[in-house]
Amino acid sequence: MEREKKVSCLGPMGSYSEYAAKIMCEGSEVVLCHNFAETVKKLTAGEVDCAVLPVENSLNGGVSECLDLLDSEEIFGVREDLLLVDHRLALLEGVNRKEIDTVCSHEQALGQCTEYLERNFPQAQYVETSSTVESLKLLNSHTAGIVGAHVKRDGVTLSGENIADNKGNYTRFLLVERRGKLPEHSVMVFFSAVCQHKPGALVNLLKIFQRYSLNLTRIQSRPVKDQFGQYRFFIEIAGDIGGERVKAALSEAKKVCASFKLLGAYN
Repeated sequence: MEREKKVSCLGPMGSYSEYAAKIMCEGSEVVLCHNFAETVKKLTAGEVDCAVLPVENSLNGGVSECLDLLDSEEIFGVREDLLLVDHRLALLEGVNRKEIDTVCSHEQALGQCTEYLERNFPQAQYVETSSTVESLKLLNSHTAGIVGAHVKRDGVTLSGENIADNKGNYTRFLLVERRGKLPEHSVMVFFSAVCQHKPGALVNLLKIFQRYSLNLTRIQSRPVKDQFGQYRFFIEIAGDIGGERVKAALSEAKKVCASFKLLGAYN
């Protein structure tokens, strides 16, 4: 009998990463981890079949730690999904909102719901927790939390609406596997590159994709850890990994870069 597939992601239970893992790997056993490094370590060690990592948020930009792990480990992105960050106010059943004097959650959730909190709980104290779902442990007759709309707990009620200031806040999640055979086709290609340290190096790299009429959908820089003043660029292009234009552009890009690594190809 074929064993059940396993997928690792950042916990705890009820996290947005777990929610994404359940959507992207329906039917698989979800293995919750304490941090992103552990999530990837379980994959590279063969303890799980795949892993789910958040790589970009529409408000806060790229998730630096996850990008660095993608570049440093022998893993490869095979699918991406966008997940709406839908924050809800959490209260114990029967609690009067007028009695709330403390609101707790992850610092990002608190910051993303500032307008709602100032309007509805102007005198409240804010308490940061390690994750949104951890705020549920602090709920009492005077304390509310902020969690994702997908979180369900007995004895806890969630607000009927998204309380975030920006209702269009999305996180991009990447499903990664141990590096193996490249897919035959894709609609997106993701790679990292360190340009040669000379004038016009980045421009020359980007012009390659312009010549082949390939659209850059994302670009972000990260410092090369052991080379002060040198940067690694994470670049995503819209294109078919099996197409001649993409193949030719990537081949030329490798030649003008000090280092180059293909990080993913997905639909």
